[in-house]
Amino acid sequence: MNTNPVPARSNNPVTGASYFLRGLKLITRPRIRRFVIIPLLINTLIFGVLIWLASDWFGQFIDWMTPSLPDWLMWLTWLLWIIFGLMAFIVIFFAFSILANLVGAPFNGYLAAAVERHLTGRNPPGSDRPFLQEVSLALMGELRKIGYFLLWAIPLLILNFIPVVNLVAPLLWALFGAWMLSLEYLDYPLGNHGLTFPEIRQKLREHRFLSLGFGAAVMLATLIPVFNFLIMPVAVAAATALRVERMPLE
Repeated sequence: MNTNPVPARSNNPVTGASYFLRGLKLITRPRIRRFVIIPLLINTLIFGVLIWLASDWFGQFIDWMTPSLPDWLMWLTWLLWIIFGLMAFIVIFFAFSILANLVGAPFNGYLAAAVERHLTGRNPPGSDRPFLQEVSLALMGELRKIGYFLLWAIPLLILNFIPVVNLVAPLLWALFGAWMLSLEYLDYPLGNHGLTFPEIRQKLREHRFLSLGFGAAVMLATLIPVFNFLIMPVAVAAATALRVERMPLE
């Protein structure tokens, strides 16, 4: 344990991206694991139930439709199941991170505090909040981030319909996605020190390339099937290490 980490003022995107691997190691620590397992189990249970309900409903739909099909079209039932599986995968891929952040938000503050305690030997100021207060603050924080996302996503969406300008739209969306993911996860360690949402955005702007590199690494990791179930705790742990070692607080 490094009880007195020396903050390094760096604005290197590669350095920011490297912290994602650091997060993978941190979540295996004995006093950190429990803050990873609980929200992961909750999210797995929720999605397991949703997939089971959807499969049951779709199975009933297939049973209702099958008697009306002639024998030579029975192969359509297998095709429909394949399409259903692909659609379910796409929905899980895009919806899991949103739902996981909403469900896991109350635990992420505690996870960030546990990682900071492991790295520094000290508790951050916000680590002793009651659970109900943490739930309230976390949900309000997620709503603020959703509002901020919509504020910028709508203009970016409009750019897609402007000739010539829409050629750079994919790049802008990638940069915006990296920025939002760094904002999403650095919110927890910075919020534990009492920083407001505008102050957190200002802090990230002071380390813009470092933050974008970290967010880009998280964004690429979300593209890996199954592994993306672990993205949230890994990213929170990585963001906390990044804050402790690269973003000194005055």
